[in-house]
Amino acid sequence: MWRALRVLRGGGWRWRHHSAIEVTNEPILEFKPGSPERAALQKALADLKGKTEAIPCVIGGEEVWTPTVRYQLSPFNHAHKVAKYCYADKELINKAINAALAARKEWDLRPVQDRAQIFLKAADMLSGPRRAEVLAKTMIGQGKTVIQAEIDAAAELIDFFRFNAKYALELEHSQPLSVDVSTNSMVYRGLEGFVAAVSPFNFTAIGGNLAGAPALMGNVVLWKPSDTALLSSYAVYKILLEAGLPPNVVQFVPSDGPVFGDTVTSSEHFCGLNFTGSVPTFKRLWKQVSQNLDRYRNFPRLAGECGGKNFHLVHSSADVASVVNGTLRSAFEYGGQKCSACSRLYAPDSLWPQIKEKLLEEHGKIKVGDPAQDFGTFFSAVIDDKSFARIKKWIEHAKKSSSLTILAGGGCDDSVGYFIEPCIVESKDPQDPIMKEEIFGPVLTVYVYPEKRYKEVLELIDTTTPYGLTGALFAQEKRIIDEARNLLRNAAGNFYINDKSTGAVVAQQPFGGSRISGTNDKPGGPHYILRWTSPQAVKETHVPLTDWRYAYMQ
Repeated sequence: MWRALRVLRGGGWRWRHHSAIEVTNEPILEFKPGSPERAALQKALADLKGKTEAIPCVIGGEEVWTPTVRYQLSPFNHAHKVAKYCYADKELINKAINAALAARKEWDLRPVQDRAQIFLKAADMLSGPRRAEVLAKTMIGQGKTVIQAEIDAAAELIDFFRFNAKYALELEHSQPLSVDVSTNSMVYRGLEGFVAAVSPFNFTAIGGNLAGAPALMGNVVLWKPSDTALLSSYAVYKILLEAGLPPNVVQFVPSDGPVFGDTVTSSEHFCGLNFTGSVPTFKRLWKQVSQNLDRYRNFPRLAGECGGKNFHLVHSSADVASVVNGTLRSAFEYGGQKCSACSRLYAPDSLWPQIKEKLLEEHGKIKVGDPAQDFGTFFSAVIDDKSFARIKKWIEHAKKSSSLTILAGGGCDDSVGYFIEPCIVESKDPQDPIMKEEIFGPVLTVYVYPEKRYKEVLELIDTTTPYGLTGALFAQEKRIIDEARNLLRNAAGNFYINDKSTGAVVAQQPFGGSRISGTNDKPGGPHYILRWTSPQAVKETHVPLTDWRYAYMQ
């Protein structure tokens, strides 16, 4: 019986036997003045100041540089080049595919306990000695505050690694019925081919999970990290290697999006896509896969999460303080650059004066700035110049539209970093494009509805956008809550009652939505890893067959 014990800062994991472990969510550290975690983080941030890290492609375990050199800039100080990296071209991507395929059989045959051990070790490294480094690189490279980096690059990523390992071991233990004359078993094989993992900028944890979950289940992976998250993604990749992941299991392949997509979907060995990003990109990849179906050895597994136009619905029975504080956090934490961020608020006219007064009062206290220098910063700059320009256009639309009124914020300044003030807009038209389209920035639009038309608003919320990711209801009456849960059943994959629409925790609120928000495979839950297995049912009979004829034929 395999025994080990590991508990760090109140969280961690404990082996029970060879097929199961006990796991708890990683505690979120507070970084109070004088605390050891704050001191470690401040040192790590100081070490990165003015530095540019060279990040190669890693193909077949070797570092490779190409002539196509790019730089990752710090969002809040775009004069700081935080990383120098290069794009893999088509030839190098194909080399990565071949290197991955060469490692596939051996990796797939390794016992799941061995594979799980690697990810559990990586989680321990992230929880302890490498925590400050990954947090600092997430803050500097992606513009996150201390708490936003902590809940992402530490807690969530650690939880992904630990809980996925737990679920994989439990799945291995889940076996079919056997009878006296035969033994039945299920072999959870990896997919036959390679998986392409395409990760976004906004969560370090998502990159680690998109590449890590398929690898845990015996697959080989080509990981294309986001250009604007290279610094933290490479740190996670190196931690996995140091934890014992064989070099060829995951290839680290920064590249131009279309070149990567065209190349991987053209390979006969392409067997899966694990994606988080925009709807147009996911649709493009899906179409490429359908066009290439005849060349594949398997029907590829396509898993994608594509964002949302998430709502907060306020009923007249709601607690105003919860509405205001929850909405400010959901709409403006990390500059609204979360897939789950609230961008449309529906408030009854009976409560709107109270909500508006408090919302604007608290809005005035929000500090936007440099999160590395000032830990009092609530959020920082948006990720890059493209995002800045796109969000600025929406604010200009709000200024020009006769149906929209800017209540607060909306200032834009990209002289030092890509800063946009948190913007609150009131709309008289619930069908204005600003209520329908994803913005992915610090812009919240409010529609005030007549209290007596509450039921109509439920239908309005359900039909306004093609997305279906997250949503929240603020109400105190059980009848109202039950009704909303039924009528908004398909409007959100993660539905919150008297809580903000952001902040899903691994193993507590597995995350994902449907409609054009994605395939809703619920990473962070026990069923997600099944997407990355190709089960084989095996029957072994122990009693010889003595006659081909059946009894009734005698």
